Amino acid sequence: MFKGSNVALITPFKNDKLDEDSYIKLIHFQIKNGTNGLVPAGTTGESPTLSHAEHQKVIDLCVQESKGKSIVIAGTGSNSTKEAISLTTHAEKAGADAALVVTPYYNKPTQEGLYQHYKAINDKVGIPIIIYNIPGRSVIDMSVDTMARLFELKNIVGVKDATGDLDRVNQQKNKMGNNFIQLTGNDDNALDFNKRGGVGSISVTANIAPKLCADFQKSSKIDTEEEKQETERLDKILQPIHNSMFIESNPSPVKYAAKLLGLCDDDVRLPLVKVTESTKEVIKKALVSANLL
Repeated sequence: MFKGSNVALITPFKNDKLDEDSYIKLIHFQIKNGTNGLVPAGTTGESPTLSHAEHQKVIDLCVQESKGKSIVIAGTGSNSTKEAISLTTHAEKAGADAALVVTPYYNKPTQEGLYQHYKAINDKVGIPIIIYNIPGRSVIDMSVDTMARLFELKNIVGVKDATGDLDRVNQQKNKMGNNFIQLTGNDDNALDFNKRGGVGSISVTANIAPKLCADFQKSSKIDTEEEKQETERLDKILQPIHNSMFIESNPSPVKYAAKLLGLCDDDVRLPLVKVTESTKEVIKKALVSANLL
């Protein structure tokens, strides 16, 4: 169920308010182009600057608009365990298929603290939970051993791995087995990630290139020489886009790309700002190279 191309949905704003019309358009754009899963209210969706009401609304709209056509993995993480429980409980009631819970940022909990944080959420809900391990933003790195302990709990099913360390895929597979779902959070390493045992991605690039990302993920799981060549071809097309999405802090670049494609405005909330002129040129060039613009 949780595999293939899953999009870390951006949250469109207009005059600093949630742009519901553009958000709904984005959801249907994803469904139409073969995206397997929608991930609303994640960090790419600027969850740190969403009010609780907005956070819940973004999840509610995504569930309502997908109507079973795509799975919904709701972003419900927080550096407050009580808040993460509240958001995850809401997502479950709204009808989300799973929750994506980021490791607590700033607090710098120990490995035991991480375990107890996720266990507390696990014990309060009944939907699958995917750990989001991103030490580059959260400062802390969940160890493979801690992840294995969590996998013993009823609702912990896998990880969105944004460590950038491909060896972790092998380590996690060896420790937890094939049933532990591994999704990459780094678009640029998706090819090698899947070769090592990953089953898909939670992607920033999929916001603006959903069909390319969906086709790439599908071909990467077919073990014929023809499909291997197709996967490599698609990866070469996607790499310039992947790279352009992270020249400046995410999601500013992908929002500018979405604006170029007529999907939504490029407004972001402070302390994020819109991308510079030089970055705009790189993004335009990448979209043109992939025949998206």
